[in-house]
Amino acid sequence: MRVGWEPDTAARFLRRWGRSPEELNATGGDNGCPDIWELDNGDIAVVGRDLTDHYRQLLPADATVGPGERVVVIPRRTMLAARADIPDA
Repeated sequence: MRVGWEPDTAARFLRRWGRSPEELNATGGDNGCPDIWELDNGDIAVVGRDLTDHYRQLLPADATVGPGERVVVIPRRTMLAARADIPDA
């Protein structure tokens, strides 16, 4: 099976996009999710709830979850808070 993209596991967390889960009141205190981070190679890491099992059968016909992939859900407020940090290109 051909894989079109592989993550670079040497990449490290560079900067948070948006505000921390604590600032958004999106954490129960002990757990720190949800969060969005830019890695030092330009890739993005998303910390959220793994809902792959729930959404796998509900995916649109042109969407798939490949081996090693997961459906991760984050609150809308987390994504909206990151908007200013997302570059145009």
